[in-house]
Amino acid sequence: MKQLGANTVRIHLQVSRFMNSPEEANQDSLAQLARLWALAEKTGLHLDITGLGCYDRKDVPSWYNALNEGQRWDVQARFWEAVAETCRHSPAVFCYDLMNEPVVTEDKEGRDWTPGAFGDRYFVQRLTLDFAGRTPVQLAEAWVNRLVAAIRKHDPAHLVTVGAIPWALTWPQAKPLFYAKPVSRNLDFVSLHFYPRKAEVSQALKALAVYDIGKPIVIEEMFPLSCSVAELDQFLDGSKPLAVGWIGFYWGKTIAEYKREKGSIADALTFDWLEYFVRKTPAILGPQAASGVTPNGE
Repeated sequence: MKQLGANTVRIHLQVSRFMNSPEEANQDSLAQLARLWALAEKTGLHLDITGLGCYDRKDVPSWYNALNEGQRWDVQARFWEAVAETCRHSPAVFCYDLMNEPVVTEDKEGRDWTPGAFGDRYFVQRLTLDFAGRTPVQLAEAWVNRLVAAIRKHDPAHLVTVGAIPWALTWPQAKPLFYAKPVSRNLDFVSLHFYPRKAEVSQALKALAVYDIGKPIVIEEMFPLSCSVAELDQFLDGSKPLAVGWIGFYWGKTIAEYKREKGSIADALTFDWLEYFVRKTPAILGPQAASGVTPNGE
């Protein structure tokens, strides 16, 4: 990843690997995380540490899904206390991302904390199952403040953010939730996940502008999933007046390996993306920019 030109790597920590129980963090996983930031320091990379993943449903502890909202938030706070204590002194840490794509919707009967699969993974996670008279803004604000406070017990310095779905891309009139003023007060920058659709680059840029709230913006996920590489390039160039960094995907194979192997359509798409990443990165990487990759989404 360093050889590709990245300066930032996003990693996704799963609840099942970092919490043995509601009260006990997994010390082996925390030690491995310490090894990772030490490697990042030696390599000259920075880490976007995204937490609280429940991506593989069969791997999520049954005890975790059985908790009520308050108990679940308690576990999430303990998770971040343990991670922040482990990483607090490392200059390799770029930021803590509280959760990948949290949503504030109800499910009183089904009690499904992770709605909506993408393939065989569940990247979206509810913060509650019952509004109990609260507004989405009130819920999001309480949750963000609780987890930021847990991090700040041990780490007063590293940046904190939340990787959000830009709903304005789907509904043009949508307003930011996690980047509404009361919710984002304790967040240091805006993190957004953008997958522009074919022939809709202008719509994506309009959606991005909705999140111009006076804080730096990082496109924390992007990939030519539903558009061409050329259109993704148009989106990236068009986002430069607002965004200060861009992070894409790396799936473990080098460009040379993709060239040697006759892979799938997905492999061909990733090959095109990596070649674009290598070409584009020197042109955009400045002292304020984050240009990075997230290895295989896990």
